[in-house]
Amino acid sequence: MQKMSTFSFRAASLSFVVSRSLRTMTLALACASAVLATGCASLAPPTPVTPPDGASVEHYRGRFAVRYEQNGEARNTYGNFDWQQSGENATVQLLDPLGQTQAIVRESPRTASLELPGKAPLTGPRLEDVMHDALGFALPVGGLRYWLRMQGAPGSHASIERDPQTQRPTHLKQDGWTIDYQAYFDGSPLRVKRIDLSRDLDGSPLAVRLVIDE
Repeated sequence: MQKMSTFSFRAASLSFVVSRSLRTMTLALACASAVLATGCASLAPPTPVTPPDGASVEHYRGRFAVRYEQNGEARNTYGNFDWQQSGENATVQLLDPLGQTQAIVRESPRTASLELPGKAPLTGPRLEDVMHDALGFALPVGGLRYWLRMQGAPGSHASIERDPQTQRPTHLKQDGWTIDYQAYFDGSPLRVKRIDLSRDLDGSPLAVRLVIDE
C-alpha cells in the first residue's frame, strides 16, 4: 500500500510538472511568435476613431501572417489586427496571438507613426519606410484600404483580372504588389474574406495573408 501511495504521489507530481511545463512552453511559443520581438510587453489599445460629422468609419478585424527576409534570413510573424479607417486617416492595431497589442500604426496624409512597447513613437512621412526600418517588413496600409474594396488605389496604374463567370476580381497588380483574392463573404454587398499579397523589392520577397473575420 505504501509503495502504491508513493507511486501515486510521484505520478501526480510528474503530471503537475508536465502540465506546468506545457503551459510555460505554450506561453513561450506565443511570445516568440508574437507580432514583434518585444518580449511579452504590450501597449494600451488605441482610442476608437471618431469620424467628422457626416463621415463614416471602415472597420476591419481579422488575422494576418507575414513572410519576409531580414539580413538574409527568412522570417515569419503572425497575429491579429484591428483596422479603423476614417477618410484618409488610418489606425491599425497589431496584436499577438494572446490578444495583447504589440504595435499601433497610424497614417494620415501628412505623417505616419509606429508605436512599440517600451519605445518612443517612430514617425516619418511614409508609413512603409517607418515600418520597414523598425520591423523589417511593412504593410501597404495606404493601398490596402482600396484593395480591400476590390479597386486600385488612386495615383498609379492598376490592372485587375476577373473571373469570367462571376465577374469577381481574382488578381490585382499595382505599385509592385500582386494581390490575389482568395475568398469572399457570402451575400451582398460583395466583401473580401481573404487576400494574399506579395512583392519582391530589391531581391527581398515579402508575402502577406489577411483573413477578415468581420
